[in-house]
Amino acid sequence: MAKQTILIIEDEKDIRELLTYSLQREGYAVLHDSGGIEGLATARSKLPDLILLDLMLPDMDGLSICRELGRGQNTASIPVIILTAKGDETDRVVGLSLGADDYMVKPFSMRELLLRIRNVFKRHTRINLGESLSRHGVHLDLSAHKATVNGAIVDLTATEFRLLENMMRCAGQALTREQMLNNIWGYQFEGYVRTVDTHVRRLRSKLGGAADAVETVRGVGYRFKE
Repeated sequence: MAKQTILIIEDEKDIRELLTYSLQREGYAVLHDSGGIEGLATARSKLPDLILLDLMLPDMDGLSICRELGRGQNTASIPVIILTAKGDETDRVVGLSLGADDYMVKPFSMRELLLRIRNVFKRHTRINLGESLSRHGVHLDLSAHKATVNGAIVDLTATEFRLLENMMRCAGQALTREQMLNNIWGYQFEGYVRTVDTHVRRLRSKLGGAADAVETVRGVGYRFKE
């Protein structure tokens, strides 16, 4: 089996070298860039299996990179873990709303980061490669990571895709924001449950005529029509 490839976009040399050493020791293939523009180009050309992305880069900030990755047909499905020294809640919430899968605040535990990387890979693994979901004109091809609405392709970020998949699997069931965060990220993001609202708004805007299939359950959360 080919090694999973992780791209590190980090301008601090010491952190970049530590991450490279630790990831290679765990059996991952590693690519690394010190600048945002260069890192984005590598992501587009090499299509890594996961990206570790610093928010504070000298030439292009991490949030802009997340936004550009989400716009690309080939890069939208690449999972991203944000690395940030910033304690500002807004940056973390915005990063998650732009499609990042997780975040780590510096300084971080390498053991915890490796655990989160494994969790991200586990969430992105499809047991049944031929599985698909279809409801109300929305079709998800899980093996191809492709979404269509009434036959038209819809570009979703990896997080938006999983959010829609989770709701479609639980069609007719009201899901709380806490449940949705736990189902999608694998554990609770305390204090950040409102980021689900941002994801849902973006998702609805992309679903077009099928947007009303995602219902708001007042005082609870959301539900996909059965």
